[in-house]
Amino acid sequence: MKKLSILAVAGVLAACSGESPEGTQAMSDTQVETQSAAAEKSALAYPQTRKDDVVDSYFGTEVADPYRWLEDDRSEETEAWVQAQNQVTFSYLEQIPFRDSLKQRLEKLWNYEKVGSPFKEGDYTYFYRNNGLQDQYVVWRKKGDGEAEIFLDPNTFSEDGTTSLATLKFSKDGSIAAYAVSEGGSDWRKIYIIDAASKTLLEEPLVDVKFSGISWKGNEGFYYSSYDKPEGSELSAKTDQHKLYYHKLGQPQSKDALVFGGTDEEKRRYVSGYVTEDDRYLVISGANSTSGNDLFIRDLSQKDAPLVQVLSDFDSDTYVIDNQGSQLFLVTNRDAPNKKVVTVDASNPAPENWQDFIAETDHVLTASTGGGYFFAEYMVDALSRVYQYDYNGKRVREISLPGPGSVSSPSGKREDKTLYYSFTNYKTPSTIFAFDVEQGASDIYRESGAEFDPSGYESKQVFFTSKDGTKVPMMITYKKGLELNGKNPTILYGYGGFNVSLTPSFNIANAVWLELGGVYAVPNLRGGGEYGKRWHDAGTKLQKQNVFDDFIAAGEYLIDNGYTSSDYLAIRGGSNGGLLVGAVMTQRPELVKVALPAVGVMDMLRYHTFTAGAGWAYDYGTAEQSEEMFQYLKGYSPVHNVKRGVNYPATLVTTADHDDRVVPAHSFKFAAELQDKQQGVAPTLIRIETNAGHGAGTPVSKTIEQYADIFGFTLFNMGITELPGS
Repeated sequence: MKKLSILAVAGVLAACSGESPEGTQAMSDTQVETQSAAAEKSALAYPQTRKDDVVDSYFGTEVADPYRWLEDDRSEETEAWVQAQNQVTFSYLEQIPFRDSLKQRLEKLWNYEKVGSPFKEGDYTYFYRNNGLQDQYVVWRKKGDGEAEIFLDPNTFSEDGTTSLATLKFSKDGSIAAYAVSEGGSDWRKIYIIDAASKTLLEEPLVDVKFSGISWKGNEGFYYSSYDKPEGSELSAKTDQHKLYYHKLGQPQSKDALVFGGTDEEKRRYVSGYVTEDDRYLVISGANSTSGNDLFIRDLSQKDAPLVQVLSDFDSDTYVIDNQGSQLFLVTNRDAPNKKVVTVDASNPAPENWQDFIAETDHVLTASTGGGYFFAEYMVDALSRVYQYDYNGKRVREISLPGPGSVSSPSGKREDKTLYYSFTNYKTPSTIFAFDVEQGASDIYRESGAEFDPSGYESKQVFFTSKDGTKVPMMITYKKGLELNGKNPTILYGYGGFNVSLTPSFNIANAVWLELGGVYAVPNLRGGGEYGKRWHDAGTKLQKQNVFDDFIAAGEYLIDNGYTSSDYLAIRGGSNGGLLVGAVMTQRPELVKVALPAVGVMDMLRYHTFTAGAGWAYDYGTAEQSEEMFQYLKGYSPVHNVKRGVNYPATLVTTADHDDRVVPAHSFKFAAELQDKQQGVAPTLIRIETNAGHGAGTPVSKTIEQYADIFGFTLFNMGITELPGS
């Protein structure tokens, strides 16, 4: 069984990728205009945004919300506002002299064949492939030594490429496939069921599926999860009772059996169900937040077997990774902040009976299985090390890696004798390795086709000191020979939340930034998972300011050490990282020249009232839970901390009209506040992608255009008038 992701969390924006012009190592002084000349160019006439007299009261404190009307994402007035904002934004972006050159560079480096690791289902070997600039990856397959053929081509799902393949799962013998489709980037899915050999549709698609896996029981049917369709807008209305269903093939969706989540006692905000590889056990995980779950199992080999509770509290993140007969193997951070693997018999699976199988260490564990072995990947200062274990808990070997970077842990089915994993870092395009589980040998299966030479770049890890004395690691990547003169355009990217770890990975778009002489820096902020649960918790609720302080200290380190200066520093982040950028730019507006908050959580007093936002309370807390929590949230909420008369950095807010993870109203309100109160002449624009969502499944063409605009806006507002090498 592959490693499992149990809960849907606020996601990091999907990494994208980029071209290699020869030329200068950094932007030269001749390419920099005076600040006054750049400022004259940025005076803009923004659309008028109506203000209403909406006031909420929290513990006796009144808080105005003049732009509440922008929460109605489907009203004609909101749609007109979106169109007006985009008109201003794109009119500005079109005047950037090197915008087209940036797009061409991105397209050139992006345009190479990308192929994923192979996986076997039934008589076929499948793999994902993109020939270069296809909007969506295509699923190919081949039988034995035969010719490869297209199995599924998501580029044919819609004319504009905005309908994407979200999940593909095969029945036990590989004869039937179920795949989930996202339209316009929405988290709501449709599930199609086809005969794998003929690719013909077997029945009507399942609809209104959200935050769900697809887990087959033999060839008979599968488990999936969803919410009742909410009243009002399906893109913004609250959803908080997740339900697990079983779909038996050949029956209409209306006949699907409700397995868990239908009663008040079973009410959970997130529910997932999956079947162990031997079809023996159904495992059900329930959660009310993005951290912590309870756990149940059902023995499917016994008719009408009861649900057996493994965990009754929400104090840990625990899941079943595999089993041998009635022996269960669980990954948990219960009494083990860095996680461990434990084993217990299914007849009495309570925590007091757990036995350590792979003990906790000083480093955070990610576990996977395949080929009859366990694989333990550890993060050592956010860099990977991987060990192989047998089913007796004996360490077999350490897997030799090409260097410091990130791996996708080897994983696959129990009978597989060759497993695949990828290796990458910030300057090394991803390489796929084939791993022999018995011999322990790794051979290159497929090298990246990206025309990017990592030997010309340096990527190093440094440690800086945050405000409270905490040591925080950061990776800094740049062209070799970089002059530390404080004039290098720099993007500081961060996230800092939801136990998400930012480990080194190559990104085509960032490669273009590096080729232009830019610096790319990524700190591992508190709130992430790089050092386990304690590191995560140190950036949550009443300690959330630690995340912002870490990010500010990272920027100050880059400035103090000559990599850049405030005139050449941009900060960027998406989702929870968009909140990070919004908080830092309102707390320290003078620190940076450019702010790039993407699909951000900007209204911290109301975030939990939209879609599944209430599930983020473990990280954030809510304004209703206590006066202390309300005051704390109000103290950093980006929407509520834009002050009149302040010179804010040049800001390009990015969001999408179909984002039902972090609804676009967050970004709408923040942009309206900035445009109303900005004292200086730096532009405060919002770029609203249409027919797109939170990031996953965004067509390549749209992604390239967005990066061209982000990089162009950034360089232009740093005073750059022409690209190096152009």
